[in-house]
Amino acid sequence: MNAPSNMSMKSDDVLRYELEVFRAEHRDLDAAIRALQEVGSSEQLTIQRLKKKKLALKDRIANLEDRLTPDIIA
Repeated sequence: MNAPSNMSMKSDDVLRYELEVFRAEHRDLDAAIRALQEVGSSEQLTIQRLKKKKLALKDRIANLEDRLTPDIIA
C-alpha cells in the first residue's frame, strides 16, 4: 500500500522556514557583491561565483514560493 503523497512532501512550515533562510542568504550575497564592486575589487572571479550562487538561490526561492502558493484553477 502506498503512503499518502503528502507524507513525502515537506510541511509548509518547513518550506516557509527554508524560504526565509534562502532570502536572507540572497540578501547577504547581494551585499557582499556590492561591497566588492564598490571597493573596486579585482576579485572578478569571486564576484562571478557569488553572482552565480545568488542566481541559483533566486531559482530555489522561486521554486519554494511556487510550492507554497496554492494552484488556482480559473
